[in-house]
Amino acid sequence: MTSPHSSALGRLHLALMPDYNRKAAALWWGAVVVGYAVVLGCFVQLTRTMTWLDWAQLLAGMVLAMLAGLFPLRVPGTKSSFVAGEIFIFLVLLFQGPLAATLAAAGEAAVGASRTSKRWTSRIVSPAIAAISMFGAGSLLEWSAGWITTTGWERAAPLLAAMLLFAAAYFLISAILLSGVPRLKRGESFVDLPQILDGLRWVYMAYFGGATVATLLFITYRHSGVAVLMVVAPILVLMLVALHFYFREQEATEAMRISSAAAAEREAALSARAAAVAREHLQALQASERRFHAAFTHASIGMALMGFDGTLLQVNPALARLLGRTEDDLALQPLQAHVDPDDLPALNRQLGLIGTREFEGFATEMRCVHADGRIVWAALHCSFFTEPEAARPCLILQAQDVTARREAEAGLQHLAFHDSLTGLPNRRRFLECLGSAVARHKADASRAFAVMFLDFDRFKLVNDSLGHAAGDELLGLLARRIQENLRPSDIVARLGGDEFAILVEQPGSERDVILLAERLKIALQQPFRLGQVEVVSGASIGITFSAFGYDSGDAVLRDADTAMYKAKGSGSTGYAIFDASLHTAVSDRLRLEGQLRQAIEQGQLVLEYQPLFDLASNQLQGFESLVRWNHPDGATMGPGAFLHIAQEAGLMHQVSDFVLHCACHQLRQWQLSDPSLRQLTMSINISADELVHPAFPARVSRALVESGLDPVHLTLELTEGALMTDLARSTEALQHLRALGVRLAVDDFGTGHSSLSHLPRLPIDALKIDRSFIRNLAAGSDESAVLQAIIQLGRSLRKAVVAEGIESALQLRQLRELGCPLGQGFHLATPLSAQAANELLMQQRPAHYN
Repeated sequence: MTSPHSSALGRLHLALMPDYNRKAAALWWGAVVVGYAVVLGCFVQLTRTMTWLDWAQLLAGMVLAMLAGLFPLRVPGTKSSFVAGEIFIFLVLLFQGPLAATLAAAGEAAVGASRTSKRWTSRIVSPAIAAISMFGAGSLLEWSAGWITTTGWERAAPLLAAMLLFAAAYFLISAILLSGVPRLKRGESFVDLPQILDGLRWVYMAYFGGATVATLLFITYRHSGVAVLMVVAPILVLMLVALHFYFREQEATEAMRISSAAAAEREAALSARAAAVAREHLQALQASERRFHAAFTHASIGMALMGFDGTLLQVNPALARLLGRTEDDLALQPLQAHVDPDDLPALNRQLGLIGTREFEGFATEMRCVHADGRIVWAALHCSFFTEPEAARPCLILQAQDVTARREAEAGLQHLAFHDSLTGLPNRRRFLECLGSAVARHKADASRAFAVMFLDFDRFKLVNDSLGHAAGDELLGLLARRIQENLRPSDIVARLGGDEFAILVEQPGSERDVILLAERLKIALQQPFRLGQVEVVSGASIGITFSAFGYDSGDAVLRDADTAMYKAKGSGSTGYAIFDASLHTAVSDRLRLEGQLRQAIEQGQLVLEYQPLFDLASNQLQGFESLVRWNHPDGATMGPGAFLHIAQEAGLMHQVSDFVLHCACHQLRQWQLSDPSLRQLTMSINISADELVHPAFPARVSRALVESGLDPVHLTLELTEGALMTDLARSTEALQHLRALGVRLAVDDFGTGHSSLSHLPRLPIDALKIDRSFIRNLAAGSDESAVLQAIIQLGRSLRKAVVAEGIESALQLRQLRELGCPLGQGFHLATPLSAQAANELLMQQRPAHYN
């Protein structure tokens, strides 16, 4: 079954009216809708019939009714109260009819509800119920006006009788609707007339009284005119206000009388209990002393009464057990005799504060000496204590054994700063030590140091061939062998993986550090036995010295790492020393990386376009986009000068997106400029990392959609080596790109290490012959034979063949003779700016190329 609160409307009801059941909510909504519809209808009707003077009278009656609602008259001795606003509402009824009285009743009810209730539901429904009640009872009165007139409406008796009957009807309708909502909320019947009459009898009487007063005023007005009414009405208001404050004063006086009587009773009770409390206090003091001695003796933590000089006056068994001694052994002994000498100054400093204003006790943790000689960590808490029979105050000491926690914290501290596999300090700890060494050297230049960065050359081979367990064992052996060749003051740490670092403080001279590097190199070249296998693992070592004037440990480690890569590249001595040239190279690379980031953000990258021709007809077929960097110093940098930096700095995606979007938009503009250019193509180079990036197909698709370019006119070029690095992932990525409809080409074909067996299965559309085959092209040469084979292979596999690097007429003629269909190179056209390429397009019209 569906829950009543499962719908959106049910959840809204539960949030706004959580205590309303279905029946109560239905009654509430019905009263609100009908009541405000009645108010709106009355207002619309009155605007058609009433003059401005009528409206002024209505507003005056409403204002007086609302003001009367602000001064309720509480019936003395009861919780009931009533307001005199009904008098003015009934006057409005008599003077202007039920429609005007309905508006007055709704307004007075709104003021009264806002004063007496904080619930928004009550504040909304009260005016609606008042409008319904007044409209119903008033309409009944108006309907019966014809009969009343025949009996003498102008006479007091019939008019008063009619008004009393009206007041009864008005009361019953209001009371039934107002009490019906809470009754339905409690699950009771909608109407209980006896209970209503009993609980609201004062309200009922107020309605009768109001009807009587209003009728008498109306009759007075009929006989004496409006002047009498203008005098009587303010007097009536003042009387009601005075009566309101009088009742309030009576209530306050009664409350003060009750409060004074209660205070006198409490004072008498307190004096009667004073003696009993004194007796109880003495008994409680004696019981408290007994409880203290029992708690002192049987406490699970160590406790002692101690003199201001540290003498133990009385100890409990728990403290004796903590120190491994008896209570008699500790009696009258100084606490200092059982504290570790290294912690004695701190204890004596705390005891020395006794008698000064600063001393309020102390809490600390200290090492205590057990009877068997071991160290016990104790949490000590000391404060003032005075026994009732003591001649002078003393201290109370509490001691709790926290040795286990201290040992656990020490273990966690070790784990946080040490490598779990080798037990050596980790990178975090090493950088702390290195930072301290840098600070000491800056304060005193004689405190020199050196740092060595070690990376093992064949560790990955061991992991891949023998497994990670063998690799972990090798790391442990390497760590021990390094430690065996260091001084006790030297610090070696494992930074991660197979990278280690050594901090050599006060090395004596740079020559000593170099000798240490040579000694480590020889030691680490000795075989390691892993089970039944002997493994030889050399190391590349980078060295830097404090003489470079470092400001941070990170900078020292960075330069040592740079020197290590230099050593790995040289492959001769096995170590390299960081020098000014390396420092300059690193600085230049970091500077260039920062400039490249700005270049991407500021639009300093541009594209040039290398034309692609049909060699037989010399017709332009398309372009290859080439990215350039217009450096702020005025130089134009080719891709070889900065793309590797973009790759290392994680900027390649941004560069690729720029090339994709710019090239696709430019080609589409050319195609739209002339119908004869609609088959023009564009080639874009992509890297191996871009090819296998999961989001790359989506990025290509976005560039095509935003430019409006047909995918068949876009060719993505990737090198043969990039394809074969991870053939499975490359093939999957190519399939995704092929699904978009773009064409794919192998760049620099013939220079990689691909297997021809994979070529038919790869979704490749074109082969681009590497320029190295074109450079040495001559009739009858080996290069000519290779070119002939590649061209024939392309025809057999139905793949287009493009020759790169055509730089002479002789090369062009031989390629035509070999049947190469497409080509590009400086002899045909150099890379062009967008404007120059546009001028070339004005001279030629490309042929169709599929």
